[in-house]
Amino acid sequence: MWILYYFALKSYGIALTFFAFFNKKAAQFIKGRIGLFKHVENTLQPGEKRIWFHCPSLGEFEQGKPVLNALRDVYPDHKIVLTFFSPSGYENKKNEPTVDYVFYLPIDGPSHSKWFVKTVQPSMAFFVKYDFWHFYIKELHDNKIPVFSIAAIFRPSQIYFKPYGVFFKNILKRFTHLFVQNQQSLELLYQHELAHVSVSGDTRFDRVYQNSRNAHALPEIERFKNNQFLFIAGSTWHADEKLLVDLINQSEGIKFIIAPHEIHPHHIRTLSRSLKKKCLLYSDINKEDTAQCDVLIIDNIGMLSRLYAYADVTYVGGGFGAGIHNTLEAIAYGAPVIFGPNHKKFQEANDLVNQQGAFVINDHTELLRIVKDLKEDVDRRNEISKKNKRYIESRKGATDVVMNYLKINFPLQG
Repeated sequence: MWILYYFALKSYGIALTFFAFFNKKAAQFIKGRIGLFKHVENTLQPGEKRIWFHCPSLGEFEQGKPVLNALRDVYPDHKIVLTFFSPSGYENKKNEPTVDYVFYLPIDGPSHSKWFVKTVQPSMAFFVKYDFWHFYIKELHDNKIPVFSIAAIFRPSQIYFKPYGVFFKNILKRFTHLFVQNQQSLELLYQHELAHVSVSGDTRFDRVYQNSRNAHALPEIERFKNNQFLFIAGSTWHADEKLLVDLINQSEGIKFIIAPHEIHPHHIRTLSRSLKKKCLLYSDINKEDTAQCDVLIIDNIGMLSRLYAYADVTYVGGGFGAGIHNTLEAIAYGAPVIFGPNHKKFQEANDLVNQQGAFVINDHTELLRIVKDLKEDVDRRNEISKKNKRYIESRKGATDVVMNYLKINFPLQG
């Protein structure tokens, strides 16, 4: 089976090389790995003790960051080597100040995994949520290097639990310990004779709680809001933006911030031209009197979670496509959140709907009605804010579960 897996990886690499001629992300994926081996070897300093922390992409980095920060505190004599599989993670965090090294992860394979583990020589390794690569996990296991998953979540539909998925289930068996988000994941793993597992919860709750308690003021956003009702839409796609354009063009007395998922200049121009209100790009925020503008479009990546602190109502995109984006960042400050119908596979979204801290819409009419109702009912917004903050606070603590286990079982002293 591993031969088929290896062949699939090779085919994937060839396909990416081809698509690199037409696709920017594929081009970054290929270009970023040119000369990678020499770069890693020349960058790492001799005589260090290291911990390897792998994230598939940017979202998983934010999810795992509370554990990463805790690792620095508990193991101060170890350097942190952070790797990413995707360009969106690496390109945004290649200068991340909280770690010592940031690299692309070479595509999985027997020679790549042997070289990487031998070169980095980690004392332990962590994989956030998924990206469970056979050869890397096997190499760590064979070298008796502890390897952990963080905030993993499992469902019966996944290949690990299919009759033909034994090869992939064996990847899970090689982990030293699996920290999962919920009881359902633990019970599923138990059913398949995988007992090296604990329910830690989701480290995203720790992350958004920390962010909300350590939020830095954004004076330019305060000037834009100008003490008015502010609606913030984050991670929006085209289907979301069609509804938002209708909402903006038909609303009075509301300020809007839109942070699109796609920030290509052509997309930003198209969006801004569809609005009948005075619109400003964040990159031009110092060129005009922002208080006189109605709509602010965020044409960068990385500040959305801080923007939510100023929202009276939020909207999270993706619910009319593959699935909604991060709702926890939106509710960490308490504001009601709105999203589209494709949210069922996200437990926190279902929880929020059930406690009436979030609202599901199917069309622009429902969006208009909900925003109008929330704008006019301050008491209702305040009550929702209390519920949403309690929801976050009641579920934080996953990082403590992970670190308490490590302190007892893997002190890495000396």
